[in-house]
Amino acid sequence: MTTVFTTMPSPLGQLLLAGRADGDCPVALLSVTAPGKQGTPAEPEPEWLPDAEALAPAVRQLTAYFDGTRTEFDLPLAPEGSPFRQTVWAALDDIPYGSTVTYGELGAAAGLPPTAVRAVGGAVGANPLLVIRPCHRVVGANGTLTGFAAGVDRKRWLLDHERGATLF
Repeated sequence: MTTVFTTMPSPLGQLLLAGRADGDCPVALLSVTAPGKQGTPAEPEPEWLPDAEALAPAVRQLTAYFDGTRTEFDLPLAPEGSPFRQTVWAALDDIPYGSTVTYGELGAAAGLPPTAVRAVGGAVGANPLLVIRPCHRVVGANGTLTGFAAGVDRKRWLLDHERGATLF
């Protein structure tokens, strides 16, 4: 298997998309990364190969999301993570577009006990598929916007975008 990548412009900055190419199968998305909190661009690993065509379906769907014409994604996904993280990440997929849940609510939806809330937060923070798996829809227990790999300002932008707020 080969890891391929491409980049695309977005309102969050230049996104880096990586996927696993496996013969004639569609590329399964491994990660979508935005610039870091200080605007540091995401960089591909040295062994990754550029392949915009293989990742074109993901670019099209993300473009439609940012244009406001798509609310869900339909892509093969292959993020790498522990079974616990996979469970939490799968629960992220069920958070409706334009809404938010707390870390505790997400844990409960994943079938986890309330004592796992910190571990749920760690799994959310390790989500490699920004936007695709909507970790931006998870907020603190009191409704505050808490950590986001790309920065809280970008999290706020995504939530405002989904709620139809004025973007600029």
